[in-house]
Amino acid sequence: MINNSEWLNLFVPGRLCLFGEHSDWAGSISRFAATPGYCIAVGTNQGIYARVRKRDGIIIVRSHLLNVEPLCISPDSAELLSLAQTDGFWSYVAGTLHEVLQGYQIPGLEIKCDRMNLPLKKGLSSSAAVCVLVARACNELYNLGLDKRDEMELAYRGETLTPSRCGRMDQICAYGQVPTFLTFDGEDLAIETIPLGGAFYYLIVDLHGNKDTVTILRDLNNQFTNTEGAIAAGIRRALGPLNQQIVYQAREALISGDVRRVGELMVEAQEIFSSLVAPACPSQLGAPKLHHLLEYSPLEELIWGGKGVGSQGDGTAQLLTRGPEERLLAKAIVENDLGLPCLSLTLKPS
Repeated sequence: MINNSEWLNLFVPGRLCLFGEHSDWAGSISRFAATPGYCIAVGTNQGIYARVRKRDGIIIVRSHLLNVEPLCISPDSAELLSLAQTDGFWSYVAGTLHEVLQGYQIPGLEIKCDRMNLPLKKGLSSSAAVCVLVARACNELYNLGLDKRDEMELAYRGETLTPSRCGRMDQICAYGQVPTFLTFDGEDLAIETIPLGGAFYYLIVDLHGNKDTVTILRDLNNQFTNTEGAIAAGIRRALGPLNQQIVYQAREALISGDVRRVGELMVEAQEIFSSLVAPACPSQLGAPKLHHLLEYSPLEELIWGGKGVGSQGDGTAQLLTRGPEERLLAKAIVENDLGLPCLSLTLKPS
């Protein structure tokens, strides 16, 4: 019997896409992609804190939210698949567990989420963090021998079983707070860590807006695969060759520690996105709250640049400040003047 096994503590962060949003799914549609997809992403300070342990013949998952009933289900692949395909609270957990059971014998486990300080539906990949947490729990408890890349793959396949239309970038949260350069070429994914040449001081701003990621992904996919029209041509150009140029330059600037150049590229990337990609889904990507923040004049002397996050829209923004003191001042302005909460993220050489 293993029901009384010791608890194991786990933490999985969210994911911040620094450059190259939407390039993961675009680069995988090879018949329409002129170039592979490229992006730079990193784990956040915020994430999911949980305890996990072995169980026999049952899967129990408890949320930190008091009004959510625990998931209690047998380790049955068919039941888990059925649950994953619903739009319910436990669909991501069920989808990932289903994928684990396709290749490994897991008699059961218990996951207890103690705390989650990662904002939901804000472009920071809270769903991917959940999926990676489940894959990692199985891996650590039962010594499956999976590396981070394997955990990513299980989490990705698990999430694709749900109504979510995620790409393959989000699960990079498995790598933690390590900047990574990702290449999406058809079904191939290459991952390269980026050695930083200096410190980068970010503010992640909750825009207190609403966005529908499923609608964004649906509309962009439809336009990307459309063979005619200016919008279709623009989105393929933005997510293809223009994105490649921006992301390659950003990687070099991060390696050299050129903070100012990274900020300039953020501004350029946002301009490209707003002019060529946003017209494909104006109801979600018009993003008035995002643009108001990016154009707010009191921040001008405190930041090098800013842009949207994840699928973009009025979910979250990222600002690259000129230093730690400037970040404190910018945080006060954003919170006091605009009433928007901020999270800090510092990237430093390892």
